[in-house]
Amino acid sequence: MKIAVTYDNGQVFQHFGHTQQFKVYTVEDGRVTDSRVVDTAGQGHGALAGFLNGAGADALICGGIGGGARNALAQAGIQLYPGVTGGADEAVAALLAGRLAYDPDTMCAHHHEGEDHDCAHHQEGGCQNSGICHG
Repeated sequence: MKIAVTYDNGQVFQHFGHTQQFKVYTVEDGRVTDSRVVDTAGQGHGALAGFLNGAGADALICGGIGGGARNALAQAGIQLYPGVTGGADEAVAALLAGRLAYDPDTMCAHHHEGEDHDCAHHQEGGCQNSGICHG
């Protein structure tokens, strides 16, 4: 099994469509046997689902994610764990232990033309309790 995590400096990156790196963990017998950081080579949004599928990912841990990307991941058969914050390594360990705190309804439903947007900017009060970010 392979678990991918949106990755930025050890943390779960909060905007799937702007992810520049994933950390991909290989899991055997319920434990991590290998991990590596891979660059997305500038691919964004829907193309990232194909990128993850090509990397052999079975699951994705991320922060905010839009509907189109959710659909692309579902079509690729990749299990989604959105709404996760904190350290990437800790998130994978929590998933494997069956105690990952995630919100299946987390969405990032806004995109601004010409603006580099990161859902993490909204964590200090801009995201509603539902996990939906508002720009």
